[in-house]
Amino acid sequence: MRYDKGHKEITRQRILEAAAGRFRSEGIEAVGVVSLMNEVGLTQGGFYNHFPSKEDLVRESLSDGFESTLDRLKARVAASRGDGLKALVTGYLSVEHRDHPERGCTAAALSSEIGRRPDATRAAFTEGFGDVVEFVGENLPDTLKPKQRRALAMAIFASMVGTISLARAVDDPALSEEILVAGRQAAISLGSSSV
Repeated sequence: MRYDKGHKEITRQRILEAAAGRFRSEGIEAVGVVSLMNEVGLTQGGFYNHFPSKEDLVRESLSDGFESTLDRLKARVAASRGDGLKALVTGYLSVEHRDHPERGCTAAALSSEIGRRPDATRAAFTEGFGDVVEFVGENLPDTLKPKQRRALAMAIFASMVGTISLARAVDDPALSEEILVAGRQAAISLGSSSV
C-alpha cells in the first residue's frame, strides 16, 4: 500500500506526541511500545519504521516537550504587559499545569526518572533544561551580571519544578493550592530580590 508524501512524518509526529503526553502523565517505564502504538492505531512493528528504539523516542519526546514548554512560557510573557517573570511563574504554577501533567512541563513530570536514564537521554534533558533556564534569565533584571542571572534563573526554575511536583504529590486539595500559592510568591520574590 502506497501512502501520500509526508504520511510517514505525520505518523511519526503522532507517535511522538502520544508518547510525550503518556511519559509525562504515567512515567517512562509505565509506557510500553505495544500500548503506545495501539493508541495511535498502528502495530508494534510499525514503531521501528519511525524510531530505532524506545530510548530514542524518549530523547525526542524530551526535546519536543521542552520546546513546547518554552513556547507556552514565551506566549505567556508576550501576552503580559510588563512583568514577564510574574507571567511565566503564575502560568507555570497554575492549577491547570498541576492537574494536567500530560500537557505540562517535561522537567516537572520526568526529572525524578531522568537520572536513571542513559547518558544521551540525560544530555537531551540537560539541553532542554538549559534552554528554559536561559529564557527565565531573560526575564530577570538587566542589572544582573551573567553568572548571577544564570544562578538566579536556575534557582527560580528549580523552585517552580519542585512546587509543581509537590502540589501534584499531596492528597489534600487545599494543601496543594497552598503549595502553589507559596511557590508563586517565592519564585516571584526571588526574581525581584535581585533588583
